[in-house]
Amino acid sequence: MKNKLSVFYDVEGDILEVYTEKSESCYMKDIGNDVFEIVDENTEEIKGFVIINFKARSKESGTLNLPFDIKFATEI
Repeated sequence: MKNKLSVFYDVEGDILEVYTEKSESCYMKDIGNDVFEIVDENTEEIKGFVIINFKARSKESGTLNLPFDIKFATEI
């Protein structure tokens, strides 16, 4: 696999962070509704995302609606 998927959840802060690659050349772009993209400043490639109030937002409806689609791919 080219990149590993890293997932971190901060229980106290209720923050979910998911990324494939993290570096000092990345910045967070606010896309609204407590969701941020992790973007490589050199390539503008999206490396992951952060969701604030993750657990709280999924409790409201029992599902988690995000303002983007997630697709996972693996290399063989």
